[in-house]
Amino acid sequence: MSPVRRCSRTACGRPAVATLTYVYADSTAVLGPLATYAEPHCYDLCAEHSERLTAPRGWEVVRLADSSAPSRPSGDDLEALANAVREAARPQDRAPRQGGGNARGADPMEVARRGHLRVLRSPDS
Repeated sequence: MSPVRRCSRTACGRPAVATLTYVYADSTAVLGPLATYAEPHCYDLCAEHSERLTAPRGWEVVRLADSSAPSRPSGDDLEALANAVREAARPQDRAPRQGGGNARGADPMEVARRGHLRVLRSPDS
């Protein structure tokens, strides 16, 4: 037997991607992500059959979002990412260190600094 579950529709051999269950008391068909285990009163459907699913007249179809599928980033997510990149690229203002002398730090070899990177003077000069 194949480890991949197949669509429950007759003569369809495509792999299942969703599980259909019925709530008879509420006249509702619930289509959600593929269940972990095959249950006796649930129907596994392929992508094509799950998209084309209709319910009998008077019934409601509830389609649950697949939380395991990668979601597309929203505008807020992209804006937050852009703001974080801008903040990281902004030069940091450093207060002059006490004690006078070298404002760049105790290392006399240090010429410049950008973020966590340092430019060092050549030992030959």
